[in-house]
Amino acid sequence: MENFKSLGIRKDLIKGINEMGIITPSEIQAQAIPILLKQEVDLVAKAQTGTGKTAAYALPLIEKINPNSKTIQGLILCPTRELGQQIAKQIFKFTKYTDKIFTECVYGGGKIEDQIKNLKRTTHILVATPGRLNDLIKRKILDLSNVRTIILDEADEMLSMGFKSEIDIALNYVSPLARRWLFSATMPHGILQIVNNHLSAEAIKIDIKGKSGVNKHVEHQFLLCDDREKLSVLLQFLSATGKERGIIFCKTKKTAQTLVKQLIAKNIKTDTIHGDLLQKEREKALRNFTKNHLKVLVATDIAARGIDIDNLAFVVHYELPSSDEYYTHRSGRTGRGGKSGISISLINSKELKQIRAIEKKVHISFKQIRRVK
Repeated sequence: MENFKSLGIRKDLIKGINEMGIITPSEIQAQAIPILLKQEVDLVAKAQTGTGKTAAYALPLIEKINPNSKTIQGLILCPTRELGQQIAKQIFKFTKYTDKIFTECVYGGGKIEDQIKNLKRTTHILVATPGRLNDLIKRKILDLSNVRTIILDEADEMLSMGFKSEIDIALNYVSPLARRWLFSATMPHGILQIVNNHLSAEAIKIDIKGKSGVNKHVEHQFLLCDDREKLSVLLQFLSATGKERGIIFCKTKKTAQTLVKQLIAKNIKTDTIHGDLLQKEREKALRNFTKNHLKVLVATDIAARGIDIDNLAFVVHYELPSSDEYYTHRSGRTGRGGKSGISISLINSKELKQIRAIEKKVHISFKQIRRVK
């Protein structure tokens, strides 16, 4: 069995990740780390969320950082502030026993003046959302001339959120000699365009899940019911899950807001995140959920992008998503770190066609669950 030492990771880094409970490399880590450590290459990696991608790119990146230089040497782009903050926090933990490596995170919604002030400190690795990075580039705040590695994490999510032009700007702004590492759960046409336009023709490609971007540890289920029965079916499901926690996805903020009120009325500890909330409101809801103060979090697709919380037992699709990619990202919130999870869709008879279409497109199989009367 491979370990991080055999992959080429040095002892001080291994000590830090072992303290986090990361002992045995995941498949993406085992394949990507030796390549990124030993070769100066571009990389395209397809792997589902929750398979350990952060460590797969962060550990080799950290190994390449010169702590004696005060310049930004690594740039990580990600879709949301939540994911950005999480990546920065993980890198901080990874480097607990190494020479001081400083990471800053910048994102939209935060005070840009405070972020500019923070960037005046020594920064080796910059984690950024595309929009805020573009703002800082326009203000001529950043010196990215020493960036030797630029990483796109959850590239498909950034694309679907409309960040194509910002990604192009970032990739064009750094040195053409910088390594470009792209990680994505799916490979839609837009991602292939980025690969063709910005990465070397000799870029190494890794595909962890073959044709399917969906985590193999997730069991996909659906339950047929009338729309008016959905709430009672959901309550029955939540009762059966006991103390286990999960995320309930809605397609619209209106449905999410209504559902939260209905669940609270039934004494279920919950909160919601959607696009109209202030940053501090979203962060408060996420913090309470992370600290196990809530049983479920009700979320819309855009607001929930990048959420990475361990030990979630289930995902409920209260409303089916508008695209197959959204289904992949939703279901990837459970079954993480090798643990099993359930992704259950509550659908009416008209939506059965969409379930079959997801099966065909994403290469998964749904199990129909019967309602207990």
